[in-house]
Amino acid sequence: MEPPMPPLLKRHSVSGQRSVAIPLPGLPASSPMFARYLLLFLGVFACSTSAVLIRMSATDPFVLTALRLLFASVLLAPLLRSEMRRHGAAFTRDHLRRTRVPALVLAVHMISWTLGARMTAVAQSTLIVNLVPIALPFFLFWVASERINRAEVAGTALAIFGLLMLSARDALTAGGSLAGDAVCLASMLLFALYLALGRRNRDFPSVWLYVIPVYGQAAAVCLIVALPWIRTFEAGSGREWAIMFGLAAIPTVCGHSLLNSAMRRIRGQIVSLCNSSQFLFAGVMGYLLFGEVPRAIFYVACAIVLAGVAIVVFSAPAEPGEPA
Repeated sequence: MEPPMPPLLKRHSVSGQRSVAIPLPGLPASSPMFARYLLLFLGVFACSTSAVLIRMSATDPFVLTALRLLFASVLLAPLLRSEMRRHGAAFTRDHLRRTRVPALVLAVHMISWTLGARMTAVAQSTLIVNLVPIALPFFLFWVASERINRAEVAGTALAIFGLLMLSARDALTAGGSLAGDAVCLASMLLFALYLALGRRNRDFPSVWLYVIPVYGQAAAVCLIVALPWIRTFEAGSGREWAIMFGLAAIPTVCGHSLLNSAMRRIRGQIVSLCNSSQFLFAGVMGYLLFGEVPRAIFYVACAIVLAGVAIVVFSAPAEPGEPA
């Protein structure tokens, strides 16, 4: 993470970087900006369903991950063909080559996340994987050369403090396994790297020409890993097929695609902090589906995290030509 820069120094940014900020009351609203944040919100909500659906499934974690990515690739295949026809020669072999590393990172993240979500309580696993703001600034500096200002540092620290409050409390009282926590932590680091790679690859002709090849190659990797357990899948279970389709359609296709799209149009640290609010949705779903009642500290931590998110969003500098 870059140290805070003096306020009088000019902020340096990556060429083509899209930075946005919410306008103050009384200023004219920006429809494109509102749409970006709305899509980011929908992506965060979609991703928050992942742990719940994984816990509901009885399928082997390796098989579940492989089929989830395979279904997602099949669902997006018509869109890939359409985008290929639309952009033609603009999508080159070099673009395809640059999807290989993100695909491998996504495959390992998906496998480790499915394992971790099974080994640890839903709330605890969701909290750990959403500590991405701790790691993402380092990956963004390394991969995309992004820098953050003082207010963003303060907002990040505040949000991380709130998440750590919840994580520490759960680690001490929820009875989760240490191994499960470690797997979720590793998955979080991989997810941060995956998001940072999405930021670096924002120059693709279309976000779909990036994420769909990534999904397809990640599915191939996961299928190879899952081969020894593929026969354990209950092919006659309508419930397992429904969960599998839900995992493919909601958190994978909608959630990950919307987050990748947001990384192309909104500063990476903003996406990371907004994504950390997944535990709010997960907490509600945990209560409705599993009867999990959050403790008082949950609401305190929620307020702290949301305050950090608000600080970062309101302090994000605008691109020339965008409202500040």
